Amino acid sequence: MTTRTAAERRAETAAAYDAFVTQCPSRELLARISDKWVALVLAALRTDGSHPFGADCAGTPRPMRYSELSRLLAGVSQKMLTQTLRTLERDGLVSRTATATVPVTVTYELTDLGFSLHETMRALKSWAETHLDDVHAHRAAYDARQPAPAARPA
Repeated sequence: MTTRTAAERRAETAAAYDAFVTQCPSRELLARISDKWVALVLAALRTDGSHPFGADCAGTPRPMRYSELSRLLAGVSQKMLTQTLRTLERDGLVSRTATATVPVTVTYELTDLGFSLHETMRALKSWAETHLDDVHAHRAAYDARQPAPAARPA
């Protein structure tokens, strides 16, 4: 019997994952990373501190403070951002560093695992921004082809 290293056993198990199969545990991870706020946080962790409306997240990832992320991600509630960051930290995609200052300074940074998703999330965000008008046009054309709903009797 051949002995395998832990890395070889993990690689074998990972090769068996198939998100198209109902019971595959990779579906949970896929659901997690496809969440709107997760995708936006992973795309937002970037180098340059400015983010003019409509601009892409420029540069390479860098640590960001909670308040920076909160300002950048318009519409995210404090509760949702906190939950999202905790989940990303638990999953090993983001690391949290607290520095003893007054008040305490907390920064979030992509881990190597999170960095491996960073470009994909930025590309997904960019695709959505680039193709939104096309999608709206297709929706309007589709809706125009649908029959009007039947009137309900009073």
